[in-house]
Amino acid sequence: MASNTESNESAQVSLPAAGGDFRYVARQPILDVRGEVQGYELLFWNGRDTIILAKSDQAFSSLLDNTVLFGLDQLAGGLPAFVNCTADSLTEEWMHLLPPGMAVIELRADQEVTGDLLLNCRRLKFLGYRLALDGFTGKIEPAALIDLADYVKVDVAEVDASGRRKILQLLEGKLARPIAMNVQTQEQHQEVFAEGFKLFQGYYFCRPEMLKNQHIPANRMVHLEILELVQKDPVDLKRLSQLVSCDPALTYRLLRLVNSPLCAMRQEVTSIQSALMLIGEHTFRHIAMLAIASDFNSDQPAEVLRMAFERGRFCELAAGLCGLIASEQYLIGMVSMFPAMLRIPIEELVRSLPLREKAREGLLGGAAREGILLRWLVSQEHEDWAACDAILRTYNLSGEQIMRYRAEAIAWANTALQAAVGGQ
Repeated sequence: MASNTESNESAQVSLPAAGGDFRYVARQPILDVRGEVQGYELLFWNGRDTIILAKSDQAFSSLLDNTVLFGLDQLAGGLPAFVNCTADSLTEEWMHLLPPGMAVIELRADQEVTGDLLLNCRRLKFLGYRLALDGFTGKIEPAALIDLADYVKVDVAEVDASGRRKILQLLEGKLARPIAMNVQTQEQHQEVFAEGFKLFQGYYFCRPEMLKNQHIPANRMVHLEILELVQKDPVDLKRLSQLVSCDPALTYRLLRLVNSPLCAMRQEVTSIQSALMLIGEHTFRHIAMLAIASDFNSDQPAEVLRMAFERGRFCELAAGLCGLIASEQYLIGMVSMFPAMLRIPIEELVRSLPLREKAREGLLGGAAREGILLRWLVSQEHEDWAACDAILRTYNLSGEQIMRYRAEAIAWANTALQAAVGGQ
């Protein structure tokens, strides 16, 4: 897969760590009732605080310069990118570096509504930007802003059910689409959905209700045997072909991925045997993992699958920084999302996985070195910046290099997801 890595070099987001500049960029997906991602909120951190972009913020100006602007588009996957701003930043020249068709300017709902603020918002709307009000609690003071807003975000941890219903009533007949944010559990998701919300922000989709029997279904055991088989060197082609042929859907997914831009084949590959011979065992292992993860995720939102692809690729790319085995890290990253796909606790899964004891410990959240990259990425996903920095300091890792691999992994995961599920 080396050629694909090279093709993603231009998507890297290299963030300087000194002088108060941004060190991390995290993102949170916003999903609709079908579980499809409708946008991402981008969160910037400078080593001290999560940044709300303010007037004369030179750090942000440099962040959006040159290749980073392309990286911003990659971070949002071509979907709307919600970016937190202050009222006085709306007139800054660097605001126009945000692409109008992609950017959603997010403003606090509790700020003073002035004539200048309304004028600036109308100007941005005329230029093609969308507006979101963050932290709306139902107060009527920003009524003029509500009329301009495309989205209104309601924090479920701050506004109770009664308050949320009043907000939905207030928004009836208006352009603004309500977003229930900070939705962390399935119970919360079901509650706000019943209330009438259609957009949701939070990691509830990674925490589906676990199956009561808590065992791996028999039809999935073949997939785990394939995982074990492709980890061996050399691969037993005869046995692999037998196992894959037992599952026509898996065969289809494998061949679809092999014939996608991920492998850049010049001729169509029509069998597992020819795929293995043409793309080589190393790439075939990647493709097999992608196909199995896609099959496992058939009943869950595609964002779960994208996160699995991103975690696997990130852990693989960054493995060399920690002296870890790249292929094993790829497996650890991907497998970390299997519980969300299969609705089975990770403790049940690890017993059946082809992993060394230290790798199992790292996957279970233990102190093993094999789990440090996964822990860093999960901490980043949940904006636990202190934990991210602690890991970098403990293992003497380069924050700039880590963020470069993160951006490469995001770009790769976007391509892999399109190859895995696009057009289906």
